[in-house]
Formats: sequence, C-alpha cells, structure tokens
Amino acid sequence: MNNVNDIIVGLDIGTTKIACFIGKRAENDKVKIIGFGKTPSKGVERGVVKNIKDTARSIQKAVEMASEQAGVPVSEVYVGIAGQHIKSSQNMGTVIIPPEHKFIEQEDLDRLIEEQHNIMLNPGEDIIHIFPQNYVVDGEELSPDVEPVGVAGKQLKSTFHIVTGNTMNLLNIHDSVERAGLTIKGVVLEPIASAYAVLDDTDRNAGVALVDIGGGTTDIAIFNESVIRHTTVLPLAGNAITTDIKEGCKILREQAETLKTRFGSCLPQNVSENDIISIPGLRTQPPREISMRTLAGIIKARTETILEQVDYEIKKSHLEKHIFAGIVLTGGGAQLRHIKELTEYITGIDTRIGLPDEHLDKDSDPEIINPMYATGIGLVLYGFHELDEQRRHHQDSSDGDEQQPEVTETPEPATSNDVFADLPIDNNPKTEPDDIETEDEKKHEEPKKENKKAKPNFGSQLMKSIDKYFGRVFGDETIRNEGKDEHDL
Repeated sequence: MNNVNDIIVGLDIGTTKIACFIGKRAENDKVKIIGFGKTPSKGVERGVVKNIKDTARSIQKAVEMASEQAGVPVSEVYVGIAGQHIKSSQNMGTVIIPPEHKFIEQEDLDRLIEEQHNIMLNPGEDIIHIFPQNYVVDGEELSPDVEPVGVAGKQLKSTFHIVTGNTMNLLNIHDSVERAGLTIKGVVLEPIASAYAVLDDTDRNAGVALVDIGGGTTDIAIFNESVIRHTTVLPLAGNAITTDIKEGCKILREQAETLKTRFGSCLPQNVSENDIISIPGLRTQPPREISMRTLAGIIKARTETILEQVDYEIKKSHLEKHIFAGIVLTGGGAQLRHIKELTEYITGIDTRIGLPDEHLDKDSDPEIINPMYATGIGLVLYGFHELDEQRRHHQDSSDGDEQQPEVTETPEPATSNDVFADLPIDNNPKTEPDDIETEDEKKHEEPKKENKKAKPNFGSQLMKSIDKYFGRVFGDETIRNEGKDEHDL
C-alpha cells in the first residue's frame, strides 16, 4: 500500500512564521523530512490571512527554500487553518435502514454523515470537519471498537462534533496559496494536524488534551477513546506575552521577543532577583536594565490568563476526569521555561511538552524537532494518512468489483482534493506592477479557454463548491443536496 516515492508537502501559515515541510516515506514506515523552509509571516493576524499579497510572498519564499533543499518541485500543499472564526458544535443525526438491507451498509453510514451538511449555519460559514462521536443502533450504543457497517438494525443514530469556519477567511487562504503558484491539496484544522505529530494511538485512546500555543492563537483538541470530542481556538497566545513585555519594560517589540525566548520564565520564584539584563537604549539613551524576576512576573501574568482559559475549555467539555494521558503542550509557546509546571498548577492535570518526533525517522534534522513545528510536520503526516486511506478504499472497491463481476456500471472517477477546484475564480487575475508573479510563472500559465456556457450565479456556485470539498475532508464522499436551500439560524 505504501510507496517510498510518495512526497507530501505541509504548509503552516502562522501568525509569526510561515513554514514549509516536504516529507517522504522512510524504510521503517515512518516519515523523513527532506526539505524545510521558514520565513517571517507577513499579512497574517491571529491565524487569519489579512493581506493576500504579503502572505503570498512569504509562502513563496518558504516553499522555495524547502524545495531547493529537498531537490523536488512543489505544486500541491496541505494547509493548516486556525483563527478566532473557527467554531464547533454538536448535532444529532438519524437514518432509517431500508428493509432490503439485512444489516447496516456503507451507503447508510454515508447517508447519515451527508445529512449533517444540511444543518443550519450562520451566514458566511461552512463546515470544515465532521467527527462522529458514537453510534447507536436500535437504541443500543455500540462500543468504540465496533464499526456500525455490518451490524444488523433498522435505525442508525450518531452524535457529531462539527467544526465550521468563515468562508471568506478560507478564500483568503486559497488566494494566497494560488498567488504563490501552488494548489491546495487539503485544509486541516491546526490542532488536528499538530495531534498527528505529537500524539500516538495510546494517547488518543486513554484521553488527552492537546494545547498548541502559537503566536496568534491557542488551539485545543481533546481526544477520548480515539475520538475527537472537543475543539476550540482561543485568540490569546505568544504574541500577547510579547506585547506585555514590550509595554511593561518600555522596549522595542524585537527586544521583547528576544527577552521572552532567551530569558523568559513562567515562575518568578525560580529566578534570582539579582539577575539583571541590560537592553541597549535608543539613540543617545542609556541602556535599560531589566530584572529577570520582573520579566518572569510579566510572563507569568499573561500565561496564567491563557492557561485559565484552557482549563475552562477542558471543564466545559466535561472530560477533565477522562484525560488519563494528561495535557500535551506544543507550539512555540511550549518552549517557555517552567510552563509545564505552571500548567499543572492551574489545571491540576499531568502535563508534558509534545515534540514532533513521534512518527519521524531517526535521521530527520534535529533542528525541526521543536514544538513550534508541530503543525507543519503534522500536516505532512496527515497527508500520508489521507493517502493511505484513499488507497485502502480503492483496494476495497476493487475487491468488491472482483466479487461481483455481473456489475457493469462504470464507477465515477475519483474527485480531486483541491480545496477550491470548482470555484468560479479567475485564474488569471489582473495584477498590479508589484505583484509577485514572475515572467517564468507567466510562461507556464495555461491559455484561458473560452467558456460559451452561461455562467452560474456566483454566490450559489461558491457555496456549493466549498460544501463539496469540505464534505470530503475526512474521507466523506458525500455532498450537500444541491436542491436544498440553506437557512440562517
């Protein structure tokens, strides 16, 4: 099933950095990162793309660095998504099994998931992920290790955890990646991607809370019995700590970031009050002396605020007594000294720092074994997981065809995972003179074909196209019934 020649590219569009990772199969069935590129992020605020051109330039630089190091061209990428616009909700779904089915079949399960795309959403929102929580057949709940397909019954019911995002923010990501000359292979909620990098099956089954503290957002994903039970995105993270240091110490932002990463601590009592840091003054001003204990006090105050919200979300999920594997901290914020101890003090839950080396080949570059790269590496691992699932489904379908030779109906061709493949977006937009598009890129552009057919309504085509993709993010091959209108809450 696995092909050592498979190449997957993950693109982490973060608030402080944009990182690109290129991975390939290793001989031990793990993944080796063969290309890595990182550049400061421009145009992104709290995980949301604000300036498409600036973000595209940053993406292009990071991808070029990774491509040159790996020695392979890059055309398709898996992209992480975060931001305060991400929301989650629970919904119950039920389907009746047809009399001709002696037991629940895959089409019944697909129909149950398909109906979730018809739930009412707020205007401008779309479904990103649908996570089944449990399955109930004829009023009896199935254990987590029993699949519903193959169980005899007349009614199938399930609760779903549904993640939604703002449509325009998704389009901004698409436009930024496209302007960089790339195609989006898939979009993944960032804490889900990070989980692929720092967790294993034992963690997910025992119950674990993944807390990814980035630059602009803190992302949370809670697992129990190998199922994602709760997700949320908090609008506070490492940049808020840096801002507090800048204001509290009256220094430049770059100086504040350096103080945080090199000398910062979350526990003032663990820092000597005699330790002093000297910061160069501006122009003719004398150097500014800052106590490391004062610095730690500023960091602790803001970090406590973030962790108290994390604790609230864990309690809100009603899973605090089922997180036997504890809390796993990752992201750039997890590098703060003593943050593990402070997290345990505030939440009362065992905590560890998650490094993205769980599934990487031992020969991978030690530089990337850092919590700040968990999302980017996780995107690569997610891509390989999706690739394996696609091959498994194709193999199962082929086996079924062999067992039923009398079926002559030609199956539909596999659909593309391109996020916005069907969007009515102009692939050759008019650009200003300072646009990042180069002459070489223009030579490779395909000539624009004349379309003599009547153009569909933009709004309806946009929503149908996005719905069509997001219905497949986790292998769901169904789409929303195009004949039904979507109603506001």
